[in-house]
Amino acid sequence: MTMPQMLTLTERAAERVRQLVDKGGEGVLGLRVGVKTQGCSGMSYFVEYAKEQKKFEDVIEDKGVKLFIDPTAVMFILGSEMDYEEDKFQTGFVFNNPNEKSRCGCGESFMV
Repeated sequence: MTMPQMLTLTERAAERVRQLVDKGGEGVLGLRVGVKTQGCSGMSYFVEYAKEQKKFEDVIEDKGVKLFIDPTAVMFILGSEMDYEEDKFQTGFVFNNPNEKSRCGCGESFMV
């Protein structure tokens, strides 16, 4: 059985990561993706600047950008797709995660 890729990016997400890294200042290598305990469903994604690879982090290089995956997030995001959406009401990264069992009504948190 083949393991699913940890995280894939759409072209829109990769373009936005490039823009953020370019604007991020000196020493920014890419973006870090992780999950934290938050929200009514229990977990929330976070994205932040990465200036170094932390111990035990996986690095995904895709479409010319680097994502650093927080080691505590791996089991929650395995097989997910990271996209970027802009509409009238919100702008940001969205995660299409096959591991999610439920998501809160506002879309800010999820449960696996």
